Amino acid sequence: MRIGIHTSTAGALEKAAIKASELGANTFQIFSASPRMWRAKAPDPEQIRRLHQHRERHDLTPLVIHDSYLINLAASESLIRQKSIDGFRGELERALLIGAEYLVTHPGNYKGLSIEEGMFNVAEAIALAWRGVDPALRKKPKLSILLENTAGAGAQLGGKLHELSMIREAVQPYMDIPIGYCLDTCHCYVSGFDIAHESGLAALIERASQTLGLQHVPVIHANDAKAALNSHVDRHANIGAGYIGLEGFRRILNHPELRNKAFILETPVDQPGDDLRNVTALKELVFPKKRSTPKKLSRSGRSAGRRMPRST
Repeated sequence: MRIGIHTSTAGALEKAAIKASELGANTFQIFSASPRMWRAKAPDPEQIRRLHQHRERHDLTPLVIHDSYLINLAASESLIRQKSIDGFRGELERALLIGAEYLVTHPGNYKGLSIEEGMFNVAEAIALAWRGVDPALRKKPKLSILLENTAGAGAQLGGKLHELSMIREAVQPYMDIPIGYCLDTCHCYVSGFDIAHESGLAALIERASQTLGLQHVPVIHANDAKAALNSHVDRHANIGAGYIGLEGFRRILNHPELRNKAFILETPVDQPGDDLRNVTALKELVFPKKRSTPKKLSRSGRSAGRRMPRST
């Protein structure tokens, strides 16, 4: 199985791979540039070479890139829309240069538009961004774009799985690379799938199979949920410290339809060592060689005894 975590590239690209291997991960996710700035430069070729070396040495695959938080592909005609298209083109080019397997994006916010207009805008923006990519980089790419489900708050697209499938259906004919999906466990829970329980997980898998096709879901963001079921509040918790809980993640990780996915943590690091504790917690849930159950992590990273956090 592939279990990993989002790591920082601060200082150099290869530092993200080094950190992932130190944590015991065999897959990882990064930002290709600052997620809170529009400007970004091309990655340094020497850093790319060293990143590849560390990936090969430590069997770190796949590499997932998450796009900038500023990008809103669903935006109406505006400066933000043009910046978003240009920004996503940059994300595509950097992902191709770095050699990432997947680029994850949120569909965006359709405020002021109908939901149909928002979904069309996302599809069009992805196609326009891809058309603008340097043709030299578009030769035999191994990259796939993954649409991530969201908490579904307000005018946020992606809270319902059929919204993702409709975007993919609209844009895929115009693309030379595959469009797939990334499911986030926290987002699934707060958007209404009670994956803390067996019946809720079965409902999610049935819906995802019918609507998305599980073969198109190569990556799962493994995050516990600080907020309650169907709250539409996107707040990630450490594994076992939220509403999904350890038993919920045990079922998710060991489900036969999901075991071939790459599970990547985006959990908070409130205390030093939280990242290692979360990676270890997932690995212990997957490989039940140890009889002991991983200790629950509180919001501060310390072991906690209560079964559920207070709703926030």
